[in-house]
Amino acid sequence: MVKKDISVTLQSCPSKKKKTAGKKIAKTKTDLRERLVEIFRLLHEEYGPQKCFLNHDTPFQLLVATILSAQCTDKTVNIVTEELFRHFSTPEEFAAGELSVLETLVHKCGYYRAKARHIKEAAIKICSDFDGKLPSTMEELVTLPGVGRKTANVVLADAFGLPGLPVDTHVIRLSNLIGLVKTKDPVKIEEILCNAFPEERKGELGELSHLLIIHGRSCCAAGRPACEKCIIQKLCNTHLNREQEKKHVTHTEIP
Repeated sequence: MVKKDISVTLQSCPSKKKKTAGKKIAKTKTDLRERLVEIFRLLHEEYGPQKCFLNHDTPFQLLVATILSAQCTDKTVNIVTEELFRHFSTPEEFAAGELSVLETLVHKCGYYRAKARHIKEAAIKICSDFDGKLPSTMEELVTLPGVGRKTANVVLADAFGLPGLPVDTHVIRLSNLIGLVKTKDPVKIEEILCNAFPEERKGELGELSHLLIIHGRSCCAAGRPACEKCIIQKLCNTHLNREQEKKHVTHTEIP
């Protein structure tokens, strides 16, 4: 009796697993680009033009405010920097200032010792390595103490008007919920969205981030998204999947 080749048999019988209903993940860069552009358009119509939520008068002040914003609300940072910038304003003033005074002034922002130290050390490096001028490239900005890609992107986009996509918790959460990405890694999300956004519109990447953030705060809050009033619901995989599930349940309940 000839034994059957089980491996061949299995290969000839592909899995018949059902595809997840309503799955609309963009399959190509073109699909993703079209969705991003439409999402930008709809959010822009809903909320209007957006700019950085942190108050500042100079690029360096924005750097300071962004460092302070880690694990802290923008509202609190704006209250703190209003007083802070009366005492220190330029890199030279921050570099020469007493660390203990700086710690006291930024205390309300939390992690005040680390934040004060980073700001002072960044100011010193700017004065010594960049002639007192805040650098305007990602490569140089991330060499400053306390500055990662998110902070650098905020400065590039909102202080210098250069392409930069700050990826915060709202951007991570919404980009996954919508189905634009399938990763929680902020660097990968930045790369995917930046590469997909039209080349001629790279200068709007910063505003795309702001629009996603305000939408996350106003409509798509964590754990309680208001899908029924969401302006981008037809472009959101999570919403489309839920609608498909509702239809399936309704259909199966019909006798």
